[in-house]
Amino acid sequence: MAKYLVIVESPAKVKTIKKFLGANYEVMASNGHVRDMPKSQLGFDADNDYEPKYITIRGKGEILAKLRKEVKKAEKVYLATDPDREGEAISWHLYIALKLEDKKVYRITFNEITKNAVKESLKNPREIDMSLVDAQQARRMLDRMVGYRISPLLWAKIKRGLSAGRVQSVALRIICDREDEINAFIPEEYWTLDAALKIKGEKKPLVAKYYGVGDKKAEIPSKAEMDKILKELENAVFEVKDIKKGERIKKAPTPFTTSTLQQEASKALNFSTQKTMRLAQQLYEDGFITYLRTDSTRVSDEAVAASKEYITKNYGEEYAAEVVAEKKKEQKIQDAHEAIRPTDISSTPANVKETLSRDQFRLYQLIWKRFTASRMTPAKYETTSVKIDADGHRFTVSASKLDFDGFMSVYKEADEEKADSNTLVKEITKDTQLTIESFDPRQHFTQPPAHYTEASLVRALEELGIGRPSTYAPTITTIMARRYVVKEDKNLYVSELGEVVNNMMKDAFPTIVDVNFTANLEALLDKVETGAISWKTVVANFYPDLDEAVKKAEKELDEVQIADEVSDEVCEVCGRNMVIKYGPHGKFLACPGFPECRSTKPYFEKIGVTCPKCGKEVVVRKTKKGRRYYGCEAIPECDFMVWQRPSRERCERCGGIMLVKGNKLVCADEQCGFVKKIENDKAVAQ
Repeated sequence: MAKYLVIVESPAKVKTIKKFLGANYEVMASNGHVRDMPKSQLGFDADNDYEPKYITIRGKGEILAKLRKEVKKAEKVYLATDPDREGEAISWHLYIALKLEDKKVYRITFNEITKNAVKESLKNPREIDMSLVDAQQARRMLDRMVGYRISPLLWAKIKRGLSAGRVQSVALRIICDREDEINAFIPEEYWTLDAALKIKGEKKPLVAKYYGVGDKKAEIPSKAEMDKILKELENAVFEVKDIKKGERIKKAPTPFTTSTLQQEASKALNFSTQKTMRLAQQLYEDGFITYLRTDSTRVSDEAVAASKEYITKNYGEEYAAEVVAEKKKEQKIQDAHEAIRPTDISSTPANVKETLSRDQFRLYQLIWKRFTASRMTPAKYETTSVKIDADGHRFTVSASKLDFDGFMSVYKEADEEKADSNTLVKEITKDTQLTIESFDPRQHFTQPPAHYTEASLVRALEELGIGRPSTYAPTITTIMARRYVVKEDKNLYVSELGEVVNNMMKDAFPTIVDVNFTANLEALLDKVETGAISWKTVVANFYPDLDEAVKKAEKELDEVQIADEVSDEVCEVCGRNMVIKYGPHGKFLACPGFPECRSTKPYFEKIGVTCPKCGKEVVVRKTKKGRRYYGCEAIPECDFMVWQRPSRERCERCGGIMLVKGNKLVCADEQCGFVKKIENDKAVAQ
């Protein structure tokens, strides 16, 4: 009979850990949380020191009954849930639910599911860390306060079952703010000039880029300025002014954290954050990688020694790094964990390929390569920089050649800058004779900030201190599932519904969607984790202000409640004028006779602008995924469409369509580039 009971979270770990421990140990799984606050109510008593109320989660009764049966037989109980705040909270809930007060109970954690790690954890058991539990309780209650108090207001205001969330609402605001930046962006013209220079005896010309006048860098803002420069260069003599040679060092990357893994998997493998975390969880549970929720780049001494031995043996001593500088952290988050790495560096992707699915293999290969590269020496480049003068104008040539590949023999990032392809054709000296073959003047326009992708949103959330490793993926998944945000070609776009929700949150709950406030709240939760502050203090300081804001919003929202807007569209079934309703995908037309008459139609909002191609009305439309654009009502017969709202005014320079960008009108034709300030509201279709 087994003397000891080990309780883990996931059933996937049971078989593996049981194999490590032998007959004296029984290993069982709790299948995640076993207790939570009731779904039907807020779940805590604000008048009784914010004491939470916990109940057994529906469906977990049978699991708890089996666990209680084994607890009675066991001499010792080891709680081996995941090594983070949530895992600590699950252990505490198990302690309460299984009534373990009179048993010998130990908390054990391991960052990797290997025989050595599991056995070592049994040698170093500890008590449940209540500071970690309290940090998780505080987070859960803060999230619940926001969700349970604000979501009903969204329902009342926007007339459908929506939801708000402490982190998701801020993430939505970040995306909306970026969308506003893009919409208000006005492109500016600039030019570049390349000179193809002939070197005697060489077939391939040397391409030099225009720098400026003498040592002073100069921009070329217009065609007129470009024409002036080209005229001055008509009979210019090109001479080598200066040559500098040097060395550039490219440092090895740090091993993956949760955030950087999600970003790189998105860029290199086109995985969503949700998919990356699901696959990483599988790799962790099967013993291939260390724990996947971490903000740390720290690596254990054993892993450092093993990696040095492996790299020296397989790549050579010159490739093994002596000391690798770790990424500095400004705040303690989950540094008790290691970075994400293979549990055994000798388990190369090729060795384990047959035991993994295709996507598991691709993610494991990415993790293995990144970790191996992080323990290797930097890459070295030979660099050459040449300054070329032509009648006072300066051109430059920069080239680099890989001298030692170092870590790059194993790994290159997906978006790594390509080495300058303009390699020097031969050894150039100050005496090298140059003759001009041709000039290549090119017109460009500055680009707006890029739309967020899942990868760049994760980076932004991390940099702003919003959320934690475990929250990035579910946050993004939630705002997409609610249809606040749509994803097209990796880019995230705000839907009409998302704009409405964000505007209401900014108006009624500016603090909740304030980036700095949310980041400060995360910092307070970190202080709870270290025991520096009581979790009830954090909750008690947060809830009264939220309660007051909700009550104020309830009063004001009641005052602005309006009836459904009546349209001029007539119901084809019963003849009544249809009304504008809000549904999961935005506005639509519905018969006011519902439920007797269930007739509906798509709603295309007219903006008071005529189509420049056919003269019919321009209306607000949406792509299949919900992204808004402006198009002719006669689509598909007429193909006119633009992403920004068109103005009633036409361009004074070319007669084309003008688009609204912030407080300015911009010609839709970039080549024209005409811009003017909006002087009256009549110019903008409302």
